[in-house]
Amino acid sequence: MTSPQSTSSILKVGDKAPAFDLPAFVHGQAAGNIKLADYAGSKNVILAFYPKDDTPGCTKEMCAFSEDMGTFAEHNTQLLGISTDDVVSHEKFVAKFTLKQPLLADQAGQIGKLYGTVTEGKATASRVLFVIDKSGVVRHVVEGMPTNTELLEIVKELK
Repeated sequence: MTSPQSTSSILKVGDKAPAFDLPAFVHGQAAGNIKLADYAGSKNVILAFYPKDDTPGCTKEMCAFSEDMGTFAEHNTQLLGISTDDVVSHEKFVAKFTLKQPLLADQAGQIGKLYGTVTEGKATASRVLFVIDKSGVVRHVVEGMPTNTELLEIVKELK
């Protein structure tokens, strides 16, 4: 058996962000798949891994993001929530709290493993945010739950 540390480690600043292509739920409807490549050259991305839909901490975090989606958009940044929940769970979560940001379904945890947020023997992702620039490079990694003000300051530094 392999230890979790040998399976994956959290990406670091300067790393190339691994590509993803995942089913998404956006604005009250299934939206097909969303890829990191969809934003290449045009938008920065905040990829926010979170453990589970409709739990107290995750609800607080995703509702705060939803409230400030317009401000992130003004700074050429797309915020994406990602968990190991399925699209049906995301649909219920979005409907219950009227969330505006896309939620990506990483059901097998494969993308979480690439980013180092899902470790062996764990079914959910750790709460980690990756700020990825327009060229696909990780510019900031934030573990835990930063405020949107802190995230906006980081985003303002990106071109």
